Amino acid sequence: MSSILAVHNEEYVTNLLELSIESRAARKIGFPLSKELIQRELIIADGTMKACDHALEYGIAMNIAGGTHHAFTSHGEAFCLLNDQAIAARYLQKKKGLKKILIVDLDVHQGNGTAEIFLQDASVFTFSMHGKNNYPFRKETSDLDIELADQAGDKEYLEILKKSLPELIAKEKPEFIFYLSGVDILSTDKLGKLGCTLNGCEERDRYVLQTCHDLKIPVQVSMGGGYSPDIKTILEAHANTFRLAQKIYF
Repeated sequence: MSSILAVHNEEYVTNLLELSIESRAARKIGFPLSKELIQRELIIADGTMKACDHALEYGIAMNIAGGTHHAFTSHGEAFCLLNDQAIAARYLQKKKGLKKILIVDLDVHQGNGTAEIFLQDASVFTFSMHGKNNYPFRKETSDLDIELADQAGDKEYLEILKKSLPELIAKEKPEFIFYLSGVDILSTDKLGKLGCTLNGCEERDRYVLQTCHDLKIPVQVSMGGGYSPDIKTILEAHANTFRLAQKIYF
């Protein structure tokens, strides 16, 4: 709980645990609040912290859930109640003594909650590459925001990523990287608006993971969003991330 309270304010966490969030704020979250939902969020955050321990030992660890990057310091929104990677970043700093952390958020939606949480904190660098005309329609300010036009495809997406990420790592010199690998960048995604293919999404993941591996920077991966009509497309895209982790690291 101490790592959660290092990110979210005590009043908000207490109201979550007691199911006493006022109705307007609860509607912004989007889920009907229940004890089971709150327990689920606590398990997700705990899983990401445990994954950090694993990544420190083996180089990489995955959380099949998580990527709850729309959770702010004092409120949740867009199906995100507790910001798992922000909580885990504080865990690494307070319990493991890490000084510099990089969050690479490649979900199609800006990590607005993550940006707000670390706005005044130079020890956690927030990088979000997302759709310009997508939710949230009022963006927060990450340390680096790259906005993509509607229907941006594999070539443009990968060129920008492959230029930006190594420059960013060289400049910031992170000791640990969090990667939010949302697959809602696919052209098939109902909420995404970008034009990437399954192959392009796979190459994105390969590049990020290979970069972390080659530079010997531990990485924790949370799955994030994916809203293609055919669930097989979502499963294949997420499974590619796991296959690549297995291939590159083990």
